[in-house]
Amino acid sequence: MVPSIYPTGVTIYNPEKCWNGYTVFTLSLSQNSDPWSVLIDMNGDTVNRWHGLFGMPSKILPGGYIMGNTAIRDRKYGFQDMVDLVQVDWDGNITWKFNRYELIKDGKRKPQWMARQHHDYQREGNPVGYYVPGMEPLVNRGKTLILCHKNLKKTNISEKLLEDDTIIEVSWDGELIWEWLCSDHFEEMGFGEEARNALARNPNMRDSGGGMGDWMHINSISTLGPNQWFEQGDSRFHPDNIIWDGRQANIIAITDKKTGKIVWQVGPNYTATTGDRNLGQIIGQHHAHMIPRGLPGEGNVLVFDNGGWAGYGAPNPGSSRGIDNALRDYSRVLEFDPCTLNIVWQYTPKEAGFTIPMSAFMFYSGFISSAQRLPNGNTLITEGACGRIFEVTPGHEIVWEYINPYFGKRSGVNMVYRAYRVPYQWIPQIAEPEETTISRMDISKFRVFNSKAGQTKKVTRIQNHITR
Repeated sequence: MVPSIYPTGVTIYNPEKCWNGYTVFTLSLSQNSDPWSVLIDMNGDTVNRWHGLFGMPSKILPGGYIMGNTAIRDRKYGFQDMVDLVQVDWDGNITWKFNRYELIKDGKRKPQWMARQHHDYQREGNPVGYYVPGMEPLVNRGKTLILCHKNLKKTNISEKLLEDDTIIEVSWDGELIWEWLCSDHFEEMGFGEEARNALARNPNMRDSGGGMGDWMHINSISTLGPNQWFEQGDSRFHPDNIIWDGRQANIIAITDKKTGKIVWQVGPNYTATTGDRNLGQIIGQHHAHMIPRGLPGEGNVLVFDNGGWAGYGAPNPGSSRGIDNALRDYSRVLEFDPCTLNIVWQYTPKEAGFTIPMSAFMFYSGFISSAQRLPNGNTLITEGACGRIFEVTPGHEIVWEYINPYFGKRSGVNMVYRAYRVPYQWIPQIAEPEETTISRMDISKFRVFNSKAGQTKKVTRIQNHITR
């Protein structure tokens, strides 16, 4: 339970230890009655807001461009389906648009072309969608990798209708040039018998469209880009291959771009090898990607391991039917070697200064969220469920913290799906802002209105003796 009153905006800022720039984020989909994307400076001042732009997620491109969505499908017919994916300039003009993946007829409405994009996409020139030195996403040409949905039935998974995840690549002109369907590779994923039975009974059913199974729920896709593993002869890590993570199945995997086969995977269970056990059970994860060349930790996998609830398997006291059978009430950010599975760096409740398990829930976002490696070695973490974005050093010191002050009119919450930091130079429309230090507040001395509140007028000491 969060307090009824708490500070918002930037609450900590150390300019000398931060990687300074602008930060972009969008309100979570639960707040979509008034969609917008926002760009803030390091002191939390809003420098631009694009009203009418959903972000699943929003991404800033060089030159002050931004990518996102302008319309979402009625949930009565589809779950988290974006009608389009657009690129918009600083003033809100659409400069690129894709929506021609599937022609949809919802109820009595006229047929409409939709992208059915959700959760992620990548523009050619940059593998991960955030700033990487020397890898700028293209703004006036190039291909776009897009995560989409497609409804289908696969009886080897379940008799129920599935809302399957697909990854497509389109040209600048919107031509579909590559497509990969997740359900085609079910047999490669290593589900045990109990997991298959649970999945068949309930492939994470949603009430949209009369009922459909969001069985994998991929939430992140990116290419690997140049990396040491491929250059050392490991073909699994070809720069064009795609790393993705399936939140509902607790799987992180790499798909071979040429063959479509899964060539590397961790999950769904983390007990098979010493490396798996060292990682520990990853649950409901988001934003798994390979840290690109040119950033500290390059070649390692970085992921926000949400905890919460996910997976398929044997029923247990927390899951009577075997769906969402993995449970953990705190989050972790993990950086690990994809070959040995050894953890290289992590941010968990322990590094945050809390005690596991007693106060571990103090670092916890059971859904959404992300992690970005910054050029100075710091990590930008989105703890999305509570609208918190913060930057930590390799030694786990918080040097910047922002609490989203924008609360949804419909939902009353301030959740953030994913945030990205970009350099000042990517926004030529405005001058670089002044950077003002914000020291950590001593909350034990902070009072609202009454300056005398909390003052003790008398101290009575207990006498340590016994009267006989």
